[in-house]
Amino acid sequence: MTTMKAAQKRAQAKVEYNAFLAGCPSRQLLDRISDKWVVLILCALGGDDSPGQPGAAHADAPKAMRYSEISRLLAGVSQKMLTQTLRSLEHDGLLTRTVTPTVPVTVSYELTDLGRSLHHMTRGLRNWAQTHMAEVLANRENYDARTS
Repeated sequence: MTTMKAAQKRAQAKVEYNAFLAGCPSRQLLDRISDKWVVLILCALGGDDSPGQPGAAHADAPKAMRYSEISRLLAGVSQKMLTQTLRSLEHDGLLTRTVTPTVPVTVSYELTDLGRSLHHMTRGLRNWAQTHMAEVLANRENYDARTS
């Protein structure tokens, strides 16, 4: 019986991941990264918080942000939800949390390389939603008029 090295095991597992299968762990990851707060946090840390036209791609560089900056930027997010989402993103290795011993303590968050790779996709998703929202709203209105 031969033993597999760690790299071989990872390569085999990668082939075996199939989100269409009920027991695939990638489903949990898809569930996490499809959350609106995850998308918005990744976009904020990716530097997409500049004002501009809906759908315009912002080429700002990723940046570290303090908790309070993220909270102010994400209108409507509760403290509990923001904390839980940041922790889950840190747990998955998508961002790092840095604590600086100041008075008061300074905590900042920054995308990892893995987080930056996901940010490129979430940026597109956010831009698509902003660009096509008027069309979606019109379609909803037409549907509601037909089905009422």
